[in-house]
Amino acid sequence: MLFPKKVKFRKWHTMRRNPKRDLVASRGITVAFGSHGLKAVTHARLRSNQIESARKVIARSLGKTGRSWVRIFPDKPFTQKPPEVKLGKGKGDPVGYEVDIWPGRVLFEVDGVSDVIATKALVGAAKKLPLKAKVVSRVAH
Repeated sequence: MLFPKKVKFRKWHTMRRNPKRDLVASRGITVAFGSHGLKAVTHARLRSNQIESARKVIARSLGKTGRSWVRIFPDKPFTQKPPEVKLGKGKGDPVGYEVDIWPGRVLFEVDGVSDVIATKALVGAAKKLPLKAKVVSRVAH
């Protein structure tokens, strides 16, 4: 699973979202490395184990000929309180890492396989993620 080697702060703020202003991604919005990509349509917080399970689906579908890229990295720690603990007594301990995904962000890319196999692999990966996503292909220049 993905996680940073070192973080500056053990616990981060949750970063609340303003529902009146729908945020969209401004970075990582084009297919840069492969021929097909998986683009987020809704907002979500992806944890490292969700990213890893989607990556495994893609790797199995592509076989030895295909190549894949993971375009996101979970660098934000998230905390959890132990079960059956009453309110108060501070914030919980860090238990893992996550990444905030905004609509328009390309999550995964694949190359080296046919359109049908690439689409099948990316749709299978999207089913493992807690967001809506669509398969996009590189625009020919």
